[in-house]
Amino acid sequence: MTPGMRRLAAPRRVGVRVGPGGVPAAVDNVPVESVAEDWVVEDRWWTGRPLRRRYFELVLRDGRNAVVFRDIASGRWFSQRG
Repeated sequence: MTPGMRRLAAPRRVGVRVGPGGVPAAVDNVPVESVAEDWVVEDRWWTGRPLRRRYFELVLRDGRNAVVFRDIASGRWFSQRG
């Protein structure tokens, strides 16, 4: 990356409490009202650093929409804006 530039929509760590089936029940202590969609992304499988993520598009109880993902390899949760 060129000096002075920054990545747009870079993922940031987020606290997620999960419910049955590993589905988020709360994000940063805000309860999840509903799951709009979930999907799995597997990319860069041909490299030494494959990417495997399970994404969730959520509606939170405070009315916000959120997209979070769990890095399948590390088990860590992240939030990412589009």
